[in-house]
Amino acid sequence: MQPYELFIGLRYTRAKRRNHFISFISLISMLGMALGVMALIVVLSVMNGFQKEIRARMLGASPHLEVVADGGRMNGWQPVLDKVAHNPQVSAAAPYVAGQGMLTFGQSVQGVMVRGIDPAKETAITELANKIKAGSLEDLRSGKFGIVLGVDLARSLGVRLGEKVMLITPQGQISPIGMMPRLKQFRVVGIFEIGMAPYDNNLALINIRDAQKLFLLGDAVTGISAKLRDVDLAPQVSRAIQRQLPDDLYANDWTHQNSNYFRAVQMEKNMMFIILSLIVAVAAFNIVSTLVMAVTDKQSDIAILRTLGASPRSIMKIFIVQGVVIGVVGTLLGAISGIALALNLDVVVPFIEHLFGVHFLAKDVYYISELPSDLRYHEVMVVTGFSFLISLLATIYPSYRASQTQPAEALRYE
Repeated sequence: MQPYELFIGLRYTRAKRRNHFISFISLISMLGMALGVMALIVVLSVMNGFQKEIRARMLGASPHLEVVADGGRMNGWQPVLDKVAHNPQVSAAAPYVAGQGMLTFGQSVQGVMVRGIDPAKETAITELANKIKAGSLEDLRSGKFGIVLGVDLARSLGVRLGEKVMLITPQGQISPIGMMPRLKQFRVVGIFEIGMAPYDNNLALINIRDAQKLFLLGDAVTGISAKLRDVDLAPQVSRAIQRQLPDDLYANDWTHQNSNYFRAVQMEKNMMFIILSLIVAVAAFNIVSTLVMAVTDKQSDIAILRTLGASPRSIMKIFIVQGVVIGVVGTLLGAISGIALALNLDVVVPFIEHLFGVHFLAKDVYYISELPSDLRYHEVMVVTGFSFLISLLATIYPSYRASQTQPAEALRYE
């Protein structure tokens, strides 16, 4: 590109005297581009923040990896535990028992997922011990038949710490009147709060030996749970462990167990990117209209440049420079403001809430009461690159129209 093409293109972006309206439209196009880029960066960061927060809560309450058996009964589980624990990516492993049941207290009945754990080992597998709001996970002692409930489960039953609930399981005994379910009274020794409905509403924890007695498993367990050093390597670790297991055992990692949820989140994120990209597209149409008006306004200038020897390609480059400058400045303004807002969302949102007396995420409605943000710079690069590409494409047609200007026609009435 010749220096004069760049100079004239930059000169046209700073309108003087008679073309203030074109300058105003250029400013609107620039601000529209900035608004679109900023909105994309902030919304993607917020969605990343929600995904990261929910994933952290999900992994805090459940193991990163589990090995389960066909039929839900694993006999001779100690060699399996050793194989899982010896994997270099596994930081801790422990057996567990899982089953379904019903809890009753007074007139209240609630279906639950019962999980039998070893309290001493569970602290190395999950963060449930840190989520206890009342009581202690250590009170789940063998033979004492204690139970730890989710906060919403305890609230729906109307039970408090120290009170006794009846746990009913489908494993029962045959009597003259038919199958009789097993009933056992448990004392509530703890209440936890994860912040996610599937756990707080439906999960009940008991000692693993009590669970073996309750579900008539003897020395068998349901499976082996494990915690990984790097949760992102869970699929690879799961496949590596699966190759060491017999055909009747299966290794499942957290990505497989929650695959539907994460696919839904990713789809929603992609749709939000497409929808918000329309703001950038509208700004690009503004660039087109700005350049079309600029070409019409500069007909005589184009004709003079052509008579002085400027080629159609040079004329095209001049107006491409003008459109690209609008797009680049708008993109940079949007990227800077979007990054600044995403990084300071924890300050900006409370200020807006205090200013207008509102609360966007009420604690009594939403499990996440603060607007999280997780800025990822590779996504910023994608957004800015997309914005620049759109602004560049928007300059092609008006610039081509300018390059086709005939000097004699343009100067006929001058």
